[in-house]
Parts: sequence; C-alpha cells; structure tokens
Amino acid sequence: MAEHRQSKKRRYVTWAVAGSAVLAGAGIAAQTSMAATTWPAQKTFTGRAFDTCTAPSLSTMKAWHTGFYGAAAVYVGGRNRGCSQPNLTASWVKSVSSLGWKLIPLYVGAQPPCQNSSNPEKLTAATAASLGTTDANDAVAKATALGMKAGSAVYLDMEAYDTTNKSCNDAVLTYVRAFDKQLHAKTYRAGFYGFTSSSAKAVATASDKTDLPGNLWYALWDSKNTTTTDWPWGSTQFTGHSRAHQYMVNSKESHGGVTLTVDRDAWDAPVAITG
Repeated sequence: MAEHRQSKKRRYVTWAVAGSAVLAGAGIAAQTSMAATTWPAQKTFTGRAFDTCTAPSLSTMKAWHTGFYGAAAVYVGGRNRGCSQPNLTASWVKSVSSLGWKLIPLYVGAQPPCQNSSNPEKLTAATAASLGTTDANDAVAKATALGMKAGSAVYLDMEAYDTTNKSCNDAVLTYVRAFDKQLHAKTYRAGFYGFTSSSAKAVATASDKTDLPGNLWYALWDSKNTTTTDWPWGSTQFTGHSRAHQYMVNSKESHGGVTLTVDRDAWDAPVAITG
C-alpha cells in the first residue's frame, strides 16, 4: 500500500526503482463481463479518506469521526496482508458504519514475480489466472463475512514492480483480469490500488481493457488532496466517481484526542455497501 508492510524508506526506494526500470462513466467500459448483470446501486464517497495497516478500535473510530475524514480503508484479506486485524469484525463494520464512516475494502493478493520483496504469495505466468480466480473468491468471502454486501467495491493492492519487464507485466495483468472477472461474477465491483510509476500505470495504459478494474486508486505522494489536477492519464479515463488518490503517507495526526499514523487519500470512488 503505500506499503505498511515496508518501512517508509523502503517504500520510497521500491517506488523509485519500479519507476525507473466504476460502474459509472468511462469506468464501465473496462468491465465488459458486467454487461449482462443487474447490479445493486453502487455507494460512492467523495471526500478525504485514510488508510492504516490495522483497523483502529471502535473507540478510536468514534474519536476520529470529527468530519476531517469520512472514509477508512481496511485490509479485509489476502495472504500478503501485513497486519493482524483484531478489531476488524462484522460487529465493528456495523458499528463504524452506523457512526457514518464509509469503508474501503482492500485485498492484498498475489504480488508480481519480478518484485524484489519477499511475499507469502507471488504469482507466475503459469499460475496468474488460477490465482486471480482463487484470490477473488477469497476476497468476496472475506468481505461478505464482514457484512460488506454484493455491489461493494473491492480494491486489489498491487505493489510496485518493473513494468518494463514484459513477461512480468503480462503475468500481472493476467492475474488482475482473472481477479476482476471473478469479482464481477460474484457481483462485486473491481477496484485497484497501485503506483503511478508502475502498477497503476500498467492498468491505466493497457491497450486491452477487458476485465481490468473500473476504479483506480493511485499512489502519488505529492501532498495534493485531489483526484483531478494531478491525474497523470487521459482526462476521460476513470471518470464518474472512479478515482482515488493516496497523496500522503505516514502522517502522524490527532483527532478527537487520539493519535494515529495514517496515509491520506483523496476519494471519489465506490466504497463498501454495509447497510
């Protein structure tokens, strides 16, 4: 993620190395497998969101509900999820939703074969399609168990890698397509978290959009709370509430008398349906 599984220094190094080496608007065009399905109305949020490795306690979420943030990303699953989640239960989801929080499900699936990081699960060209399907089924099961209903968006976390490595990039896109196709089969919307220098770029610039996500959450740490003025690709891409921007990382802040270290996000995209 802006990766909570890595140190800040390593996160920046990983990002730099990789850079050198919606069911709305244009987003629906990428989601070809959704065309014949009747979908629940999506829930979107526009405003400031935060993400942090371990879902905060209910008391912290109450304290932080000051109006500065309106949504929070939570790691619902994936073999590469880096933190335990003692607070993340169906009861917690129901309680924080009743406070008015919008939730952003994030799934840390298989990572690229050319990525330098050691991960419990890495995809290969041979396993990319099957892993994508398996991981999507797991993501839906995890989200459902938490009370995140059909029609919710699930964001696949793909960390930085060398997109100039064609075989690696092709394998990643195969995995993403299989993951998204299976999400759609289960009536969940597909989102994607990645870096503007690598993983998000691979999705945004792919010539074949079939089964690629319709909602893009891009990491660009420029401290700009926007999803438009620093959008690095075509202006017609991911329109209609289909963009999110992680613009600051490791921000130590206090709200309601409680201090957390979080990453900041400008959000204009689908979230979980919990009501």
